[in-house]
Formats: sequence, C-alpha cells, structure tokens
Amino acid sequence: MSEKSGGWLGRLRAGLGKSSSRLADGIGSIFSERKLDSTTLGDLEDLLITADLGVETALRLTEQISGRRFPADVAETEVRAALASDIAAILEPVARPFEAMVRPEAGPQVILVVGVNGSGKTTTIGKLAQRLREEGKSVMLAAGDTFRAAAIDQLKLWGERTGASVIAQDIGTDPAAVAFDALEQARAQHIDVLLIDTAGRLHNKADLMAELEKVIRVLRKIDASVPHEVLLVLDATIGQNAHAQVETFRELVDVSGLVVTKLDGSARGGVIVALADRFGLPIYAIGVGEGADDLRPFTAQDFANSLLGLPS
Repeated sequence: MSEKSGGWLGRLRAGLGKSSSRLADGIGSIFSERKLDSTTLGDLEDLLITADLGVETALRLTEQISGRRFPADVAETEVRAALASDIAAILEPVARPFEAMVRPEAGPQVILVVGVNGSGKTTTIGKLAQRLREEGKSVMLAAGDTFRAAAIDQLKLWGERTGASVIAQDIGTDPAAVAFDALEQARAQHIDVLLIDTAGRLHNKADLMAELEKVIRVLRKIDASVPHEVLLVLDATIGQNAHAQVETFRELVDVSGLVVTKLDGSARGGVIVALADRFGLPIYAIGVGEGADDLRPFTAQDFANSLLGLPS
C-alpha cells in the first residue's frame, strides 16, 4: 500500500469511511472535555464492540489503553493513535504478501478458493489471476462452481482479460471432474498456478462438505500434496457474520488464509481486527472495488491508520 491519497490508500480510506467515522467521531465524543477514567474506558469498550471489533478484542484494546500512561485530560487524537498502534500489533502477525502465497518450487501450485455465493469469490479469483500474470506467472482457472452459469461465464471473462487459460464444463457437471481435468492439464502445460473456483451454497452445508471433500480427494489422486492453499473469501459488509463463515468453512475444509472483499464504503472494517485476533489466519489481500487493481496486499499499519481516520 505504497500509493498515497488519491491512489490505493485513498480508496482504502474511502472504503473504511463508515467504520472510521464511527470510531473517530465516537472517540472524539467520549474524550471531549472528559477525563480518562473508568467511565470513559467503559464507553470506549462499548464503541469498539459496536464497531465490529468483537467483545474480547475490544476488552483487550481498552485494557491496553488503560495501562498506558496518558494524562487524565488526554486528547482524543492521542487515544486514536494509541489504538491504531495496538490494532496494528494485532494485525501484523497475519498480514502476508502475495509472494508468500506462491511457492518458489515448480508448479502447478493449486489454490482452492472457497466462500459463500455473493462474497466476491469468482471476481477475487480473476483479480488474483491478474496479479499473478503481472508477476510473470502462468495461470489456469478452473470453473468449479458448476451450479451457476454466471460463475462459469464470469471466470471465462476473467480468463480473456488476464490471459489465463480456463477449464470449464457444462453447468451441472461434477465439480471434482472439472478440478481433476484442470490439474491434469495444468501439469501437462507446466502451469505455475492453478486457481480453482468452488460453490458456496451454505444453505445445504452437508452437500457442500461432501462436494469439497470429493474435490480434494480426487485432486489428491494426482498429487497427494494438493491443495497447497485454501483461500476463504469474505465480504467485509457482513460484520460479525464473518466469524460464523470462518468457523463453518474451517469445518468443511482446511482454510489456510483469507481474502477480504468489498471494503467499498458500506464495509464494517473493524471485523478484520476481530478475525485476526480470534483466528490468526493469514490475510493475503483486501479488495476495495471491482477493478483488477483494487485487490492489494494487506498491510497492518496502513489499515489500522485508515480505520482510525489517521494519516499514514
């Protein structure tokens, strides 16, 4: 996130505008002409909870503020800066660059992408393909969400945009068959990265679990080490519901990292802090829009500053 305001950071700030306004205005109200005491700390904890940071994370952050040697008449800007520092400390261990997602060994590296329908999963695959292509990687996309014609068509479109090859079959085809075919072709063509889309029909969890298990089982008939990564795509506008999605998909499959999308104005960005604190899963990227360049690596301090309405 090296671009300055007007570029990537500007879009991130705009995307976190709802969350940062709530936090900045709330902290300003709490500490305006009031001393730092148990009442203000209680109000701060309540504010952090309503900003989707979660009860446990809010309590820990409030305790850290209480333990700092602030003057009784501390300015709200000092509190925001301290909170940003403490939030960045939570986020830093989970922030991962794109490069960490791609193995240095010869391909194909198999990345299974999961998430509920509507989370931005298929678009995220396209954006990841764009990024990997820009880094000189050969990429193949597998249209494993065979229950939605729109998902298949969307992946084909991203293949055209990015120059990635696409393996797709008719709607209703067994997703495991698509994945198997894609991995065979990726190996034959010496592809660097294979990105596999999957269905996200959580309303029938048992069927989805069986489907994902079959995809992985069939892939391992070719290569026992795959998938090398399982990325869960989360929609940032759903707030605390993201916790339930992480829990559910971890029951279904061994999730190894997160991509958080739709930080585009209506996002509830505080939940990213709560997810990092609770699950400790690597966060490889966040998305602020629909463009191919709107998916970027996650950087802890820039995100924390943006969330608290502070300059980076």
